[in-house]
Amino acid sequence: MAPKSQSAKQIKNLCVIALEELKALNINAFEVEKISSFTSYILIATGTSNRHIQSIANKVIDSLKDNKINILGTEGEESNEWILIDAGDVLVNVMTEDSRDHYDLESLWNRVKQ
Repeated sequence: MAPKSQSAKQIKNLCVIALEELKALNINAFEVEKISSFTSYILIATGTSNRHIQSIANKVIDSLKDNKINILGTEGEESNEWILIDAGDVLVNVMTEDSRDHYDLESLWNRVKQ
């Protein structure tokens, strides 16, 4: 298999740095290119409150924009329990602990943890 494109890794790393800067909890990165046709990495992180989740998502979005990375879309900003940021090669899920436990995305993607 061809090596992972540097740009996807760079986007993932930018997102992880943004998540860490705003103290997102339990950050998990999954390389899913071998099992998914729509993205290379999926990131999952937890926020401590709805406001924290919104702040984390805004930080990730700002970081991507500052680095001239196109954001394809965002979902869930109204509910603040699960915000999805689609940066093409990287999908970022910022969730409450309850939502994360309920949807258990890790069980779907925990084949190749980064």
